[in-house]
Amino acid sequence: MLSLLPALAISALMVGCAAQKPVTRPAEPAVPSHWRSVPDTRPRDTAALAEWWRQFRDPVLDALVADALAANPDMNSAQAQLREARARRDVSAAALGVTVTGSATAGRAKSSRESGGGTTRNNFQAGFDASWEPDVFGGLRRGLEASEADLDASLENLRDVRVSLVAEVARNYVELRTGERRLAIAERNLATLEETHDLTRWRHQAGLATELDEAQARTQVEQTRAALPALRTAIVEARHRLAILLGRAPDEMDARLGQAGDIPDADDRVSMGIPAETLRQRPDVRAAERQVAAQAARLAEAEAARFPSFSLGGSLGLQSLAVNRLLSSDAGTASLLAGITAPLFDAGRIRGNIAIQDALLEQAVEGYRAAILNALGDVENALAALANGRARQAELGRATASSHTAHRIALDRYAAGLIDFQSVLDSQRTLLGLEDQLVSGTGEQTTALIQLYKAMGGGWTPEATPAPVKDPP
Repeated sequence: MLSLLPALAISALMVGCAAQKPVTRPAEPAVPSHWRSVPDTRPRDTAALAEWWRQFRDPVLDALVADALAANPDMNSAQAQLREARARRDVSAAALGVTVTGSATAGRAKSSRESGGGTTRNNFQAGFDASWEPDVFGGLRRGLEASEADLDASLENLRDVRVSLVAEVARNYVELRTGERRLAIAERNLATLEETHDLTRWRHQAGLATELDEAQARTQVEQTRAALPALRTAIVEARHRLAILLGRAPDEMDARLGQAGDIPDADDRVSMGIPAETLRQRPDVRAAERQVAAQAARLAEAEAARFPSFSLGGSLGLQSLAVNRLLSSDAGTASLLAGITAPLFDAGRIRGNIAIQDALLEQAVEGYRAAILNALGDVENALAALANGRARQAELGRATASSHTAHRIALDRYAAGLIDFQSVLDSQRTLLGLEDQLVSGTGEQTTALIQLYKAMGGGWTPEATPAPVKDPP
């Protein structure tokens, strides 16, 4: 029997090599050769994409991003998930190796005088046991491949969290600065309206204006003053959101953010590259592809359960009735075992598990396709928002300049008694609205640029995230 074991092991390895089929990567859906909104594609700047927020040249934003990457709870949780996936992969790899255990026992027993003569005996044992399961039909190897793909997907999820975190910090920072600029404009216009109201009151007292003119001026003042609390609330909320992203208490942000600043501005003409490059850069797409690979390996693992499994084991040890005889040549023991287990009847359990894994694979493939389509849609939407926002800002700039001129002329003509006060109020209301829209549009334009960088998968490099460790093939 023992002479058959080497032949059994060799045949098992040969069958295993023949049984293992490579787990293929899912076929990528067809993608366009260029972006619809950018027909003339320029090569993309990979270095600029990796740290795109630095193009705004805002030291406060740079510091906020660095603090968020170091202390954000979601980022820390994703890193812990990566460590978990690496440990699970190591457990799967260990199943392919040989298991060796050591043991030592010492015992003393006394038999019954009726049945054993009442003798007392000592028993001492020490030895090693080894076992190995040859992966004949590739089930264990497929489990390892699934764990490796899960590890890759976990790494991509960490990168995706990084991409989203950087974009959220920048977006909320822009909202904060936009709110501060809107508040400053509203307070400046409130001061102007108060001066207009004082002028109208004096004219009313001098008999040059009506009581209605003064009441309308006061209404405009109070209406503008009533908008200030909502703007202050938006600023406070943006500060608090930034604090949460940085893993800080809300009251710790005042020193970090400092005084009100300008809205970050950068060149919104981005080197886009081709869509296929974006798909390779997007961590969510990369993670979806790895999830398909993991599920394909699990399907192959489930199919391997239909075939027999083999096991080899043996032990070497020492056994003696006296401890001083334990190391003698006569105390040695040895055993070598070989086994085979084959499924004969399981009421359809294996077949059902294969069907489950096949359905999960189909879900993973559809999730991969959805990730690709969402990525393409995100980029096209961001490009459209940038282009339309650029045109809108140009029109708002011209309209605001004209409104300033119209308001100045209205004040002069009202002072000369050539027009009624309602015309002045209309020009003031229009100017205030246009200035607010212009500032809001600037913030929206910057936010659209941030969304474009996020849609392109910007914000990470292989050096910025820990790489999973793999055994050589």
